[in-house]
Amino acid sequence: MQLTIVGGGGFRVPAMIDVLARSRSGRGDYASLDVDRVILFDTDVRRLDAMMAVLSSLDFPHSPTVRGTTNISEALPGADFVFSAMRVGGTCGRVLDEHCGLDHGLLGQETVGVGGYCYAFRSLGPALELARAAARLCPNTWLINFTNPAGIITQAMRSVLGERVIGICDTPIGLVNRTLNALNIPEEERADVSFDYVGLNHLGWLRSLSVGGHDILPRLFADEAALGSMEESRAIGTDWIRALGALPNEYLFYYYCHREAMARIHQDQTRGEYLRDQQEAFYNAVLSHHEQAGRTWIDAFADREATYMAEARDVDKRSGRRAEDIAGGGYQKVALDLMNALATNTPARMILNVGNSDGGFSSIPTLLDTDVIEVPCDVDASGVHPIPVAPLSGAALGLVQSVKACENLVIDAARERDRTLAWQALALHPLVDSVNVARDVLDQAIRTNPLVAAAFD
Repeated sequence: MQLTIVGGGGFRVPAMIDVLARSRSGRGDYASLDVDRVILFDTDVRRLDAMMAVLSSLDFPHSPTVRGTTNISEALPGADFVFSAMRVGGTCGRVLDEHCGLDHGLLGQETVGVGGYCYAFRSLGPALELARAAARLCPNTWLINFTNPAGIITQAMRSVLGERVIGICDTPIGLVNRTLNALNIPEEERADVSFDYVGLNHLGWLRSLSVGGHDILPRLFADEAALGSMEESRAIGTDWIRALGALPNEYLFYYYCHREAMARIHQDQTRGEYLRDQQEAFYNAVLSHHEQAGRTWIDAFADREATYMAEARDVDKRSGRRAEDIAGGGYQKVALDLMNALATNTPARMILNVGNSDGGFSSIPTLLDTDVIEVPCDVDASGVHPIPVAPLSGAALGLVQSVKACENLVIDAARERDRTLAWQALALHPLVDSVNVARDVLDQAIRTNPLVAAAFD
């Protein structure tokens, strides 16, 4: 079986190859999964060479055959699965996106608000090109997307490839796992777990979590120590979470605690600046010292995980993310869980980015059938099957409707190369309060980032 990774020079590739190697030896969580060929595609030769050096240095026993290429026509034929992990413009592009917001007093986060939409403008064109290439060269592939902003990119790619494009994120299932850990639910009881989670990518709520048919969220809300131990509670506050009556995705910190998020981002370098500097040092070190490439990657990976969403924590805790907070296993684990369920008919219940009507019903009736949302799904060899969720209502529904309307405008603006639609998308976002500022943000993005400018040429 062949896996093609688009963005194959990316930082998380060795973690995936490690898991696939273990699987081929009959060990680990995917003992029935046999991926014997992996093709790494990247347009950046330097990053691709560095990843090949890391893999050579780590030398995983039973590793699949790994080959790198910069030619998409060589990468896609024969692919049973395609992981889309492209980072158009890299971390330098992310820094420009962040400052397009921050320079105008707006949030500059990679996936939320104007920063996320600038990221989408530079990514949608290449994402659609990939979808069209896959339709030509491997039409029966499953394309698993974790290119951010994942909801927007997944929805656009589905306009070409349909339901065989599935978007993933590790934060929802990480929230489920952290809740189970906070209440010390034994592993043997976790085989019978169900959950109600609904929203958009980086904008959702866990509203029930049942073990053996009993919802354990009321127990969590009643236990101050358990609730306070969770990353979401430390960022947003236990009283607010109890008032919500649901556990919010950690990215709702940027909506619920917008003032605090802005203050903390301004105290420090942005996340994009940190990653730009770290990754530049990492790739330079790998290419200069091939013999140490594996050790260099291991150290850099640990540091990156420990500092994730640092702006949601107090300054003195920025680099000390708790081990229990890293409970989702990362994007790579979610992607591999999904691939394993589809390829080996090992049933799995996951939280995925799918079409609003993929299950034959509207999960959020006020949205369009083609709108991509994030909901629980059962997955097996026959495909991905969304599970009905309770109605979304009140402020949560209003926020979802508002953000989804903006996302749809972003996709339309990129498809039609229409600057007016683009600044309207920015202006309508809940965290933007001025049409003129929205215009200024778009003008700066086009002026400073050639990849954004290319989207509207």
